[in-house]
Amino acid sequence: MGTNEMREVHVAGSKDYARSKDTQPLLPIAETQTKGQRGWSGKTYLRLLAFVLAAALLGRSALYSTQAERTLAIAASAKAYCAQPDALYPTKNAELYDELDGTFGTAKLKERAIDWLGGAIRVPTETYDDLDEVGQDPRWEKFGPFHDYLLKAFPLVHSSLKLTKINTYGLLYEWSGTDDSLKPFILLAHQDVVPVNPQSVDEWTHPPFSGHFDGERIWGRGASDDKSGLIGTLAAVELLIEQGFKPTRSVFLAFGFDEECGGRRGAKQIGKYLLDKYGEDYFALLIDEGGGYVEQFGTVFATPGIAEKGSITIRFEVDSPGGHSSVPPPHTSIGILAQLIVAFEDQPYGSSLVRDHPIYADYQCYAEHGKELDSSLKDLIKKSATDEEALKELEQYVFETNNFHKASLGTTTAVDIVGGGVKSNALPEQAFVVINHRISTSSNSSTIQAGDIARARPIAEKFNLTLEAFGETLSNPSYPSFGRLAIGSKDQFFLDPAPVTPFSADSKPWNLLGGTIKAVHAAQVGEDIVVAPGVPSGNTDTRFYWDLTPHIFRYNHRNSGTGGGLASGVHTVNENIEADDFLEIIRFFTTLILNVDEATDI
Repeated sequence: MGTNEMREVHVAGSKDYARSKDTQPLLPIAETQTKGQRGWSGKTYLRLLAFVLAAALLGRSALYSTQAERTLAIAASAKAYCAQPDALYPTKNAELYDELDGTFGTAKLKERAIDWLGGAIRVPTETYDDLDEVGQDPRWEKFGPFHDYLLKAFPLVHSSLKLTKINTYGLLYEWSGTDDSLKPFILLAHQDVVPVNPQSVDEWTHPPFSGHFDGERIWGRGASDDKSGLIGTLAAVELLIEQGFKPTRSVFLAFGFDEECGGRRGAKQIGKYLLDKYGEDYFALLIDEGGGYVEQFGTVFATPGIAEKGSITIRFEVDSPGGHSSVPPPHTSIGILAQLIVAFEDQPYGSSLVRDHPIYADYQCYAEHGKELDSSLKDLIKKSATDEEALKELEQYVFETNNFHKASLGTTTAVDIVGGGVKSNALPEQAFVVINHRISTSSNSSTIQAGDIARARPIAEKFNLTLEAFGETLSNPSYPSFGRLAIGSKDQFFLDPAPVTPFSADSKPWNLLGGTIKAVHAAQVGEDIVVAPGVPSGNTDTRFYWDLTPHIFRYNHRNSGTGGGLASGVHTVNENIEADDFLEIIRFFTTLILNVDEATDI
């Protein structure tokens, strides 16, 4: 087709796709590799690395004539966790890169960037947990005007790339390269945003869908999560096409439309389409939203997400006889439920600092590169590479000073929704609580299901309740029970932790991403940045792409501040982004596309 015609293919919503799981949900299982890991995963590699280094150092300790020599050996092992690539700049397209790079400080491009993102924010694309299927629920139709906006805002993208619409509103762009022997790479983002609570509208400094620019910041829902990522990606491609760039390596852009409510209608269908059409390991690497960069101990650290915790949300329901509240039993269903909640909060799954976790690698990076790190803490971190007591002492320090890291290291339990009863003078016949777990990268959903049963069983026995879990009856008192305690459902949804992306010093995709981050940050502020592995606080659409590449990274090139990246009003009032930060997102994607296009070893 001609270059001025948008090439579009519509693919109907396909049969629901889910990774098969050969597990017994009611029984604990060994904490083995998550399905989807292939060969030497990053986690396996680091376990082996840590073991070999520790064994080698301990075995050779007698060879060191002084404690100083042993300390140097330990420091050398620590460096293996934080080897840094060189800044990576395009060479084949150096002239094009320099020309584009020179525009990022201009008022003209800044104005275009503000208009691009502001316009996207002004098209509301909220999604809700109670949405019905596409074609049945009219609330999905809001994505039609958003697609119209993208077509108008990025005309060259739509005339130069092939667009496939999947399940009506999923967007898959293909920018064909000239060399089919090179694996393509893929950039992800999502079109939808979390709803704005109508009761909070008056709390916004600027209306939530105004896309207002106040001279410094762009305001509105999606400014940070994740329209800045989506529009930043499209802007980079539009700018490259304007400069006449044609890729050698094919580039795919995949934009789901329901990430904020699970992704099963958007990214899940896109992932299935790609897997069915191209097969496993088709892509060289994948980038989605995730970690950013932040200053720690006097040094700026970027933390691309190389792992992702699993999740499971379980409804616990207590049923008991009703009646008039003037003749209550010792414990109503609500009272029983309250004791169940206490049991869960009093028995957390816990966290521990282990050497094969990305958070531990972060602390090794802090010790290696933190300019303002206290010398005693630096010594403790390096000593922990081979000393168990030092590791436990470091764990205590982490837990006392960084709640985000503590949560990242273990399985968390959050009591999120509770309900029960209909009238003040009627005994509640039913009460429920919804509990959300974020599952440690060293655990799995089956282990957590078994753990939840173990916590609930004593409550069922204490109050003579029939215990049901995930569609099976586990216990039924021989004498008439007082009621029922039900856990989850037969078709319970769960998400195991993601496969760990390789991030060792010899991982080419990791080095390419790290080198790009260093180049972009140097161009931005003229300073170096340290790249270390991270674990995002939430889940992303990458869960539906595990089989398409082992090299999955979650990264937004922007200052994430405190709170693990949940800054700037993400999921709450006054969501915003600095215009200069958004320009750097565009710069990042532009540089990344050029660097990946020139790479021959990924």
